[in-house]
Amino acid sequence: MKRVIKKAAVLGSGVMGMGIAAHLAGAGIEVALLDIVPPKLSDDDAKKGVTRENKEFRNRFAVNAMAKALKDRQSPFFIKDDAELITPGNFEDDAGLLKDCDWIIEVVVEDLKIKQSVMKMVEKNWNGSAIITTNTSGLPLHEISAKMQPEMKKHFLGTHFFNPVRFMYLLEIIPMKETKKEIVKFMAEFCEKELGKGIVYGKDTPNFVANRIGVAGMIGAMNMMQELGIKIDEADQIFGLPMGRPKSAMFRTADMVGLDTLVHIAHNTAGRVDKEEAKRYFTLPSYIEEMVKKGLLGNKTGSGFYKRVDKRKSLVIDPETLDYKEPDGEKFQNLGMALFIADLGSRIKAVINGEGRAAEFAKKATIEQLIYAAERVPEIADTVAEIDNAMKWGFNFDLGPFEAWDGVGLKESVADMEARGVKVPKKIKDMIAAKKTSFYQSKAGERLCYDFKKKDYVKIASDPKAIVLAEVKKDKKKVIESRNTATLLDIGDGVYLVEFHSPMNSLDMDMWQLMRKAVDLAYEKGVGVVIGNQAPGIPGAFSAGANISVVLQGAKEKQWDMIKDAVKYFQETNMYMLYSPVPVVAAPFGMTLGGGAEVAMNCNKMVCHHDLFMGFVEVGVGLIPAGGGCMTILKHYQNFVPRNAEMNNLQPFVAPLLQMIGTATVSNSAANARELGFLRPWDKIVFNKGHLIGEAKKEVLLMAEAGFKPPRPQKIQVMGDQLRGVANAFVQDMVLGGYASEYDAFILKRLAHILGGGFVAENSWVPEEHILELEREVFTELCAQEKTQARLEAMLKTGRPLRN
Repeated sequence: MKRVIKKAAVLGSGVMGMGIAAHLAGAGIEVALLDIVPPKLSDDDAKKGVTRENKEFRNRFAVNAMAKALKDRQSPFFIKDDAELITPGNFEDDAGLLKDCDWIIEVVVEDLKIKQSVMKMVEKNWNGSAIITTNTSGLPLHEISAKMQPEMKKHFLGTHFFNPVRFMYLLEIIPMKETKKEIVKFMAEFCEKELGKGIVYGKDTPNFVANRIGVAGMIGAMNMMQELGIKIDEADQIFGLPMGRPKSAMFRTADMVGLDTLVHIAHNTAGRVDKEEAKRYFTLPSYIEEMVKKGLLGNKTGSGFYKRVDKRKSLVIDPETLDYKEPDGEKFQNLGMALFIADLGSRIKAVINGEGRAAEFAKKATIEQLIYAAERVPEIADTVAEIDNAMKWGFNFDLGPFEAWDGVGLKESVADMEARGVKVPKKIKDMIAAKKTSFYQSKAGERLCYDFKKKDYVKIASDPKAIVLAEVKKDKKKVIESRNTATLLDIGDGVYLVEFHSPMNSLDMDMWQLMRKAVDLAYEKGVGVVIGNQAPGIPGAFSAGANISVVLQGAKEKQWDMIKDAVKYFQETNMYMLYSPVPVVAAPFGMTLGGGAEVAMNCNKMVCHHDLFMGFVEVGVGLIPAGGGCMTILKHYQNFVPRNAEMNNLQPFVAPLLQMIGTATVSNSAANARELGFLRPWDKIVFNKGHLIGEAKKEVLLMAEAGFKPPRPQKIQVMGDQLRGVANAFVQDMVLGGYASEYDAFILKRLAHILGGGFVAENSWVPEEHILELEREVFTELCAQEKTQARLEAMLKTGRPLRN
């Protein structure tokens, strides 16, 4: 009988439990979210006459968790309607709901006795076939399941999600020796496809894979800092972007995770590994223990290693006094230069082989981390690839430790280690002696990794649904043309792909030219085109919009004709794709803003990642959407948003666009983007980011096979000058309410001029080119304004919008 998951139970409504429940609901799964009954009534309860028998009181923990999640600025819910799939309850009254569940996930506090008691409750209500998992981050599975009946153990395993569940790609699956193999296989496939997770198989060892390696590396570096006199803000300069780590680096990441969590992982691991490993890798500097005692836990308490003063300024803690002070670390200029090295392995190599304190710290800390990672294979995971994936997906490293080791050079780095008196694991020296001088190889289009057990390279299991562009580019025959900011690739079966790779994938002429070339090439000898990339990071950026530095330069030089011509070329490129004789599919994800949204929306179809932050944000830099965005969203609202058949009153369908663009509204998810009108009914949403390019290619092939015919240009009905009165009232309310400046008001009125179709009669039908021409005129007009130029300068200097 085919196994399916239609209903699930999440036991525990804390941050992790709520995150898992919301994610499952977003995937269309009904969820029972259960927690304990509150231990006592509050004073307010007594005043209101609430008793312990009151259902609202008994379900309070789960109900409050849902309410908070719905209000959070970055909600774990994709859209609010997803909450309707969640039924809040409690362990005492609603345990019977487990009998109808296909998957039961325990997410209670990290206390062994409590987890065992919850499992006892599960056992009493288990239907005999449901999969049971624990989200423990470090307690041994064999201890949690020690009192389980044998049959239940066959259905039990670990599913360790990372927080925040919605955004973190990694899911560690930890089977027990008793777990049925078909259940392990099913869960990996289900969670990868339906929940969009990257699967790493761990073993029932302390803190599994990512936390074991990541926390050991973090603590080792923190202890080493004291030896070398490295300050907290200096360490974050080094172990951030220059070393292929996230911008939050080391200490800001710890603040995000929570120092209490860091200490818990360290203590938990130290008590379960040998004394030498515990001392070397899991003994925290004493000041961190003191910080936790004082409640300085990081972002959750407002103060950790850093204390935010305002949006632009943070203080850093003094480890000696635990007082906060201005960051006063040395600014390492060579680290900034390293960022210009595109190849990550070469960049890391340049940093650790540089001169000065920063280089010495980077090298010594990296050596410790590489040695530790090597020592843990195959103890915690069978392959180096599992560890690398865990660190990339769970800690947002650009390269895993073994990939980084290949980048700096295995043989030469080991020689340097031994010259420094570092004890190199025998398995590494044996590997080099056998002339195996890298952990990874590519052979006949397949990626291989070194296996310490077999002492040879083995094929890395690949996801058939995934197309990895970095691997495609290794075959030079697949690279049709490469420019500074974009590359045109042949991804097989007659499908061509335009990959963006500028900073934040901001758009420029190279990209537009390659998009046109891709369409021409596909028409001549292929079947279609994909516009997509695989930018790293969370959430990453499909494209954050046009290159505003070029716009500012043109405005400063008063090159109005050049600006207008560039805007027209961008518009024509988008129309070139929309009316292409071959299907063009975009694969947007993460930040898809301004011009990036215009590119995606003017493809024949979008295959979107569920985390899609799409919107027109141009007002923030004093501009309006001018790559066809105003025209396209008007068409979307006329074609796909419910309206009255006669269209005698356009106000309910145009006024929301004025507000949405005028307030720079950005979708919270792909589902929300559909609600806002950015997505069309046929645009597709997928959960697994790694599948985006593959799914987009599949859609191109299906559309071509079905006999694709390009859409026809259409006329657009507009409000004409009548929109001016609506806009004036809206703008006045915005200004009086403090939501808009006088200059915002000026921009919004010019936006209304476009959305209304200019100086035409009410309810006129105008061609697409008419709206595009208005976009060009207003965009160029705004570029000439000093306040727009000030906004552009501010965004380039600070990365934040200026309200002038």
